[in-house]
Amino acid sequence: MNVKQPVLFSYHESIATITLNRESVYNAIDLHLAEALRQRLLDIEHDPKVRSVIITGTGRAFSGGGDLRFAHQASPDALGYSFLALTDVLHDSIARIRKMSKPVIAAINGPAAGAGFFLALACDLRVMAESAYLKQSNTSHGLSIPAGGTFTLPRMVGLAKALELALLDEPISAAQALQLGLVTKVTTDERLLDDTCNLAQRIGQMPIETIGRVKRLFNKSYYATLDEQLESERLEIAASAGSAEGREGILAFLEKRQPNFKLAEAVSEDTLTSLIL
Repeated sequence: MNVKQPVLFSYHESIATITLNRESVYNAIDLHLAEALRQRLLDIEHDPKVRSVIITGTGRAFSGGGDLRFAHQASPDALGYSFLALTDVLHDSIARIRKMSKPVIAAINGPAAGAGFFLALACDLRVMAESAYLKQSNTSHGLSIPAGGTFTLPRMVGLAKALELALLDEPISAAQALQLGLVTKVTTDERLLDDTCNLAQRIGQMPIETIGRVKRLFNKSYYATLDEQLESERLEIAASAGSAEGREGILAFLEKRQPNFKLAEAVSEDTLTSLIL
């Protein structure tokens, strides 16, 4: 029996692309898709060949959000249990995206609503097609906001604007999303994947382990005191300076050349020491 894969995966030139693949239901997230997404993120996290990640959707949508039909059918008399099971898996993916060293870019090819909207916000960067739009959606269905939305949205647009988006639940056009700082770039529908791949390749040249350290520091900054954050920064910059990436970056600066972080593992501590001395 040929079962359609809920998530597609491709790899090209150190870029891994995860494609949500439930086109007939606008890539709505059911438990099978959530589990497949989590597994792909786990695989990518430990794959040294992957330096950047793109998440997108098939067809006309990025993702319509959580699959309400699935949730109702799975447990019609106890809907809460359906959402507990679904968010248990999906939230693990959100946390992995935020903690992953490798940069993750959302290519928003069409509507991103509900949990689909917040999945996109969890990514490090977002490239959005001109025809796409964002929508909070959950409150209009009598549901609170999941998938890290109450964490990411107010930090991106401020508490007052986040409440406005939640209470009014109006669609956000690509132009509005760019103005609000919700997306990194808006491009034509035809150029979306090309522009996203170009951005992924550009970031893939950066020191990936160092990017991971910076992501962790930004995450900590939301709940740490200044003294705690300064100590975290002190420890992370010391660790990064002692890493292969740090050694290559410093060597490149001293040698007046562009760093090659992909080959950073070949840089020896002895070479750096002799150059500094």
